[in-house]
Amino acid sequence: MYKEKLSNLQEGYTFDDVLLIPGRSSVEPRDAVVETMFSRKIRIKLPIVSSPMDTVSEYSMAIAMARFGGIGVIHRNMTVNSQIQMVQKVKREESLRIKNVHTVAPDTPLEEVRRIMKEKNIAGLPVTSDDRLVGIITKRDLEFLGRDKKSVKEVMTEDVVFADENVDIDEAKNILFQNRIEKLPLVDKNGRVVGLITSKDIRTRQKFPEATRDSDGQLLVAAAVGPFDLERAINLEKAGADAIVVDTAHAHNTNVQESLKKMRASVDIQIVAGNIATGQAAEDLISIGVDGLRVGIGPGSICTTRIIAGVGFPQLSAISEVADVASGHGIPVVADGGIRFSGDIVKALAAGASSVMLGSLLAGTEESPGSELILNGRKYKSYRGMGSLGAISRGISDRYGKIAENKFVAEGVEGAVPYRGRVEDVLFQLIGGVKSGMGYVGASNLEELGRNGRFIKISVAGLKESHPHDIRITSEPPNYQLFQI
Repeated sequence: MYKEKLSNLQEGYTFDDVLLIPGRSSVEPRDAVVETMFSRKIRIKLPIVSSPMDTVSEYSMAIAMARFGGIGVIHRNMTVNSQIQMVQKVKREESLRIKNVHTVAPDTPLEEVRRIMKEKNIAGLPVTSDDRLVGIITKRDLEFLGRDKKSVKEVMTEDVVFADENVDIDEAKNILFQNRIEKLPLVDKNGRVVGLITSKDIRTRQKFPEATRDSDGQLLVAAAVGPFDLERAINLEKAGADAIVVDTAHAHNTNVQESLKKMRASVDIQIVAGNIATGQAAEDLISIGVDGLRVGIGPGSICTTRIIAGVGFPQLSAISEVADVASGHGIPVVADGGIRFSGDIVKALAAGASSVMLGSLLAGTEESPGSELILNGRKYKSYRGMGSLGAISRGISDRYGKIAENKFVAEGVEGAVPYRGRVEDVLFQLIGGVKSGMGYVGASNLEELGRNGRFIKISVAGLKESHPHDIRITSEPPNYQLFQI
């Protein structure tokens, strides 16, 4: 019996084991389309997702990811209220039409107006009386006033330019431009304020045309929840999250699956569940009604699961196994972990992934929450696994198994990654590599890449041949230097 366990072993592959075979192509990289699905209903412009790690994804990362076409997953190693506030910050950052408009009454003291503007980070407030629009007050009205006890009615603009609640954006732009105003209140037939359009939001929309937004023009954002944290999931949905990512090291667990059933019955937003690594796990989770699958057991640069627990699955083979099942159900696969180069992203997508989840490559960016370090004269940012002792001691500690009361067996390490500049620049290099790979394969979109991409197994010598060799490098291009540790 035991001998049989080793006699017919399945062979597994990861990114360095294979290359994609170039083929006849009429595809120019600049014309390749990289739109994809993050979940069953959420489409993103770039196949890149930021990982829910406490040194990678908070609201600044989520905003940047959405503005440049991807999506960020805000980590859960914090209180529910803190996570809710971060989700709300992302959703408030942009809006085609602001719906829940903050208003003040004419007799409101100016000190109260200043407090609201500071706390809510807004520059203007419609003034209402008996729910009807009677004026507007902006930071400009307060700019040169002293700290006296004046009220809103003494400084507000009474002749307010407004529009009907059903005004289209082009018409709103014309009204804002013609009247040289920054804010356009929207009123219903009874004169009640029901919305607000700002010139700032319109300019931002024009500045980031490829951003992933919802039907209200707000940036898309996902948030992580624990496998048994139903209350957090419900509250995140109420806060406006577009998706929740069930964040556990081993989702092919019967207790997790029972909890997922309750979660699916309690929330309507998209649920991406993981992590898993086999086709059977995919079948079981899909039967529960999840909207996406997160694949990866132990491939991350800071993960020690494979050497601590002796368990794992080579990442490229795991992606292909799960995708083989998920594709038949129309469920997107998120490949989580093991990505070191843009070429690895191409391989993951060709193996069946719809998108990739990145940790270390984004941890070094300006928008990540990790602390900055100077090592040997070079700038770094901190990065750690969510199974590391530091992450566990900071807050939530249920992603990895708790062996005894207040005692843990860590499955991750802490370290530092080189500072890599802005997320925008990193994404540009990564997607440039992806499009280049699509051109070699002859894939005009990611569906064709998954269908037409063919792999060849390489040797250790082949891997060495793949990297610069037999030369002292004197100049590295940004898209190679970016990935060096």
